[in-house]
Amino acid sequence: MDDTDRNMTGPKSGDSDLPVILSFVADWPNLMTLAGLCLGVLAIFFAVEQNYSAAVIAMLWAVTFDWYDGVVARRITDRSDAHRAIGGAMDSLVDLVTSGVGPAILLLSITDFSGWAYPGALAIIMAGVLRLSYFNVYGVDSSGKIAGLTIDNSPIVVSLVFLLESFIDHSAFIAILYAVVLVMAALHIAPFRLPKATQIFYYIFTVYVVVATVGHAFIWANQ
Repeated sequence: MDDTDRNMTGPKSGDSDLPVILSFVADWPNLMTLAGLCLGVLAIFFAVEQNYSAAVIAMLWAVTFDWYDGVVARRITDRSDAHRAIGGAMDSLVDLVTSGVGPAILLLSITDFSGWAYPGALAIIMAGVLRLSYFNVYGVDSSGKIAGLTIDNSPIVVSLVFLLESFIDHSAFIAILYAVVLVMAALHIAPFRLPKATQIFYYIFTVYVVVATVGHAFIWANQ
């Protein structure tokens, strides 16, 4: 579906007053979202190069930017509705890259892009598309809960799994990673509802990212 399919009503009065696309970059939360995208693409690059420790580090920091752009956005009281709407749309698209495509490429790369890894890679991406689309339509329910496990949890779990890579048989590691990816895909679209992450969880996650970065950097340096 292209842009013309999304809006068949044609030009409207006042369309000449629409904001310039790049005007939405001059916004701290949106800049953080784009920084997360840069890190997510960098993670994919490292994954293709089979530098998995670097890929995991970049992916974790991409998720960190993704989480904190929302924290910053909520603290800006005079942010326009347009910037909020564009920021929300950007956030979903970047989530798909960093937390959907990123883990998928890691799985494909660790198997030397074998065909049998394709179903797992497709599963995590499709689950991400479904989960994000559902959230964009239904959002948070009246009790403050959301459906399924948010897809930004996949890089966190995958980063833990990759700590095992240097310590177990390669075939066993691939089997574990494949199983984890499939489980995460299922959890993203599961029917249960969970409360949104609280501020304290962000702080705990940040500490984990720092510790995991040190751990993966050590592995990277000793490869």
